Amino acid sequence: MFKRISLVMFTLTSSLLIISSPIHAEQNTIMQLAADSALENTQRNVRDKDNTTLTPEDQKETKKDRKITAHIRQKVVRDKSLSVNAQNAKIISRNGVVTLRGPVETAAESTKLQKIAEKTRGVVKVDNQLENKAP
Repeated sequence: MFKRISLVMFTLTSSLLIISSPIHAEQNTIMQLAADSALENTQRNVRDKDNTTLTPEDQKETKKDRKITAHIRQKVVRDKSLSVNAQNAKIISRNGVVTLRGPVETAAESTKLQKIAEKTRGVVKVDNQLENKAP
């Protein structure tokens, strides 16, 4: 009886090792590929690390600033002519000053986002830091 249980345990353990080996190999390959290739946003992440640029976490929590940001976001998301990147641009409001950050496809999209922000009630100034992917 003990011999049979030992044989079953050995078989199950061996099977588990055989099945899990390709998974570990695949994970190692993915990790190596990620380490070898520079990600598209690596430079932006390094730049944003030093706290000299505004991020969404810097959004003021005043009722007025939240309302400004929400209004701009609604207008941008409803505009189906804008790319997904433009619709996901960072909108940061602080004391009526709106900062727009992130990638957009063209200069025209950047201008369009800026105009949407400028036309929003309560906006004092727009700081357009959008990055155009295409010239």
